[in-house]
Amino acid sequence: MGYNKLFLLFLYFIATAAFAQQNRYMVFFKDKTLSPYSTATPIEFLSQRSIDRRERQQLTVTLQDIPVVEEYIQTMRNAGCNVLYKSRWMNGVLVECEDAVVPTLEALSIVKSTELVAPGEKPMSGGRRNVNARTTNEPNEVTRAQNKILGIDEMHKAGYFGEGINIAVMDAGFEGVNVTQPFKLLFDEGRIQLTHDFAYKQDDVYQHDNHGTQVFSTLAAYSPGSFVGGAYKAMYQLYVTEFVSSEYRVEEYNWLFAAERADSAGVDIIQSSLGYNTFSLSSMNYKPSDLDGKTAVITKAAQWSADRGIVVVVSAGNEGSNSWKLITAPADAVDVLAVGSINTAGERANSSSIGPSADGRTKPDVVAVGAGAAVIKANGSTGTANGTSFAAPQVAGLIAGVWQRYPDLTSLQVLEAVRSSASQATTPDNLLGYGVPNFMAIVNKLDWQPQEKLIIVYPNPVTDSLHIRPNDPIAINEARLEILSLQGQIISTKTATFNWRDRTYIADCSELSEGLYILRVWIGAKPFAFKLVKM
Repeated sequence: MGYNKLFLLFLYFIATAAFAQQNRYMVFFKDKTLSPYSTATPIEFLSQRSIDRRERQQLTVTLQDIPVVEEYIQTMRNAGCNVLYKSRWMNGVLVECEDAVVPTLEALSIVKSTELVAPGEKPMSGGRRNVNARTTNEPNEVTRAQNKILGIDEMHKAGYFGEGINIAVMDAGFEGVNVTQPFKLLFDEGRIQLTHDFAYKQDDVYQHDNHGTQVFSTLAAYSPGSFVGGAYKAMYQLYVTEFVSSEYRVEEYNWLFAAERADSAGVDIIQSSLGYNTFSLSSMNYKPSDLDGKTAVITKAAQWSADRGIVVVVSAGNEGSNSWKLITAPADAVDVLAVGSINTAGERANSSSIGPSADGRTKPDVVAVGAGAAVIKANGSTGTANGTSFAAPQVAGLIAGVWQRYPDLTSLQVLEAVRSSASQATTPDNLLGYGVPNFMAIVNKLDWQPQEKLIIVYPNPVTDSLHIRPNDPIAINEARLEILSLQGQIISTKTATFNWRDRTYIADCSELSEGLYILRVWIGAKPFAFKLVKM
C-alpha cells in the first residue's frame, strides 16, 4: 500500500472517530399524554411516605410528578441512545449518543428540545481508594462550640436528635463512612436507607471523594464525648451527583435525578453543599443575573423539591473573596435555606458568598460555623474544615430536631420559624442574612402566644432574680430599666435587650434592701411602672 493510501486511510480513521464521538444530552419531551399513570393514584409511582408528606402539608400531586412516558424512552433507545436517567419534573431523559444522532432526535414529533450537558461518555468508576480507618479519642467534644452556637446542645438535652426525620445528602462521595467508627451507629441501627451514585450509575457511594464524608459528619457522626452530629439519630439517603475531576451541566441534572429519587422515597430534608456558577465549558457558565431563583437547572430542581414539602438546606458558596463574590446556584432559590459561614466568635468568614439574589432577595438566609468547623475525615479521625459546605449541614441538623418537636409544621412554616427567630431577624443583610438560628429561639418563637400585657415582670415579691419579659421580643427588643424608691430616687439603671433566643432579661436584685420599690421600664419614650416588693 502506497504512502498516499496510508495517509488517506489515517484521515478516514480520524474522521470516523470524530464522527462517533459520544456525548451526554438531555432530551425533553413535549407531553405525557400516553402515560398510564394518573395523579388520582399516586401510590403507583410515589412511596406512601412521599404521599403522606404532601397530604400533611395539603400539597397535591401534579402532572409534573407523573413519570416519563415509557414509549418515548424506548424511542430514544431505538434511535441509538443509551438512556441513563429519567426526570419526571422536567419530562426528559439523560442519554449518551453520537452527536450525529441529535438532529434525528430533534426532528421527532415527541421531542421538545435537546441540550448538550457533558462532552464524552459517562466515565467509568475510578474504583475505591483504600481508607486506613482509625479511631481517635479526643479529650473534649470538638463539636461543642459549633453545636452551642445553634443551640443543638440544648436541643439534644431536650431529647431531640432527629428521630423519624429522613434526610437526603447530595455530594461528591462519602469515603470511609461505611468502615469508620464515628458512623457505625448508622449501620448498626439500619438508618442508611438508600444510596445511589448518579455520577457513575451504581449504588456504591463510599468512594471518589471525602468532601461528602466531612459534610455528612456534622449531621450524622457520633462518638460519645468526642464528636456529636446535629441529627445523629435521623434516617439518611446518600447520593453522589458530582464529578470531582470536571464541572459540566450534567452534574446539575444528576442533582435533579437525586432530588426526584429522594422525593419519591419520602425524604423530609435535602442537604447539599454543592454550588454552581462556572463550568469546564464556558458556554455553560451562569451570569450573576441568572441567580434569579428560576434560571439555573439545579435552582429549579431545588425549588421543585421545596414545592413538594421538602426543606432544602444548601451552602451559600465560597466566592466572597474572589471576583464573583455572590451566592451560587441553588442558593438563589426562593424557598431554599442558603447558609453562609461564620467562625465560633460569630464573625463572618471572608470567603462566605454574599447576596442579594438577582431579583433582590436577602441571601444568604442564615449562617453557622464554617470557619474551622469540626468534621470527621475519611479515616475516622477528627479535624477541621473551612467553607459554607460545613455550615449548611449543621443547620439541616438543627431543622431535623425542630421538625421532630413540631411535626405538624409545613416546610414553609419551618423556614419562616428559622428566619424570623434568628439573631438579626429584624435587620437582615446580604452578609449574614437573618443571622444565626438557634433551637431555643425557634422554640420560644413557635411556643409564643399573644398576651394582653406588653411586659411581664416576675416573681413579685422578688428575692434575688427579677425576670422581665416582653410579650414580643421583636417588637420590644430593648428597654431601659429603673428601680426607684417610693420617694422617686433612682437606685439603679440598666439596659435590657431581648430576642427570641434570650427573650427574658434577669435583673440582679440581691443587694436591694427589703421593702417596696417602683420598677420603671422605658420602651422608647414610653414608661411602664410596676410596684415591686423585695423580700
